[in-house]
Formats: sequence, C-alpha cells, structure tokens
Amino acid sequence: MPQTPVQTQPPQGAPGAQGAPGRGAGAGRGARVPAPQVPPEFDGLVIWKMEPAKLLALVKDPNSTVFQKAIACKKLSIVGGKEAVQPMAALLDHPQLSCYARFGLEPNPDPSVDETLRAWLPKLSGRRKVGVITTIGVRKDAKALDALTKLIDDSDAEVAGAAAASVGMIGGMQASRALEAALGRTRPPVFPVVARATLLCAENLMPANRTRALELYTHLSATTMPGPVRQAALRVLNANTQAPPGAKDWVPPTGEAAEKDKSGFLGR
Repeated sequence: MPQTPVQTQPPQGAPGAQGAPGRGAGAGRGARVPAPQVPPEFDGLVIWKMEPAKLLALVKDPNSTVFQKAIACKKLSIVGGKEAVQPMAALLDHPQLSCYARFGLEPNPDPSVDETLRAWLPKLSGRRKVGVITTIGVRKDAKALDALTKLIDDSDAEVAGAAAASVGMIGGMQASRALEAALGRTRPPVFPVVARATLLCAENLMPANRTRALELYTHLSATTMPGPVRQAALRVLNANTQAPPGAKDWVPPTGEAAEKDKSGFLGR
C-alpha cells in the first residue's frame, strides 16, 4: 500500500507559508509603515520657525488660513512685541481665532495690550467678550476695574461672572469695595462667583492690608455665603483669632471625628 508523502513545507496560503497573503518580507519582524506626509497647509513647524516679521505678515494676510494664523499667534505669544498687538487684536472678534489672538496678547509685556483690550471690551459680546474680560483679569489691569465693575451687573450671566472673577484677580482696595458691594445685590448664578472672587481678593490683600482682608473674611463667613467660601473664610478667621463667637476657641477634631465634622472649620 503506497504511503502518503510527509509534507516538509506548509501548503501555499497557509499561515507561515512563504508568499502567504498579507505577509511580505520582514512581516512579523517590526516592519514599519511609512509615516503619513503632513500637507503643506497644515505644517505648523514651518510657521513656528518663522521670524516675527514673517509671522506678522501671515497674521495680516487675508489669504492666510485659520490654521496658519492660529500657529502664528501662538508663536507671537513668545516673540511678539508692540508691533504684534494690533494685528492680533484685529482677530479678537473672529469666531475661530479670537482665543488664539488672546493667547498671543496675554503674555505680551507691552502696555499697549491693556489699552487695546479695554478699547475692545465694549465692541464684543458673548463668549468672545468673556474671553477678553478673562485676559484683562489675568493681566491684572487695574485701569479696567471701573468697566469690569459695571459688567458685574450685565444681563449675560457669563459676562457678569467673568467680570467678577477678573475683579478678584486684579485685587486691591478698589476691587475689594466693588466685590463687597456686589455681594449684596447679585443673585445666582453670579452670586457664587462674586463670593469666590471676594475670597481671592481677601487672600491677596492679606499681606499688605490684613485689617481689610479680615473684614472681607468676616463678611464671607456669614451663613448666607456659599458653603465652600464660608468654610474657607472660617478657617482663616480661626487662624487669626477673629472667628465668630463660639468658633474662636473651638478645637478641631481629628481621626474619625474629623471625617464626620460639619462645622466648616476643616474646610469641608
């Protein structure tokens, strides 16, 4: 009876066979697929290497794409000077580029940035106005306090909240008076933002004007304040022997008792 010959090679097409579909030379040994090519219009590295003059030309050019202008603004946040202020400010009302313009302007050390942002404030609305208000706060432009204080009463709650937050970031005596007054007239959803802004203002005032800061903390310790704000104020007042009656000499609990504490002393 004839014997069936023993196969020493796998049949064509079987797993591991030479020439099997889907497995070429080098397969299974870390063969690399070529990296996709970046289209020229989305090559940010080219823009990132440009000199400031070319970046400004790109921002000004009406034929530049949104992507190109966005990358240029990001690089100008590092290398831009006074000459970069107006070209980027022109984008503050752009639906896609407003945030990139603010990104480029925010760290620019030239004082004209603050003047420009204040000038643009009444020209904007909605989220773009909120963005510029926030940038003003980050830059701590005290000359904008009057305009920002009025905006705390804006009919747009997002604008009003952003204005309160920026007043708190700028800080100082004028800001403390504006926020203290706003605590008495604002309502949710703006009121909690005003309370947090006042807390920040008090914290920043503490080194230079401890008496005024403690006045704010006392105001913020009222039961009408948002819980986290009141608890933070109580902690500071306790640490400075200015706590309300009944809380001054209170010893903070530890262990399991601390986990159950509801007094506010521990910041819960």
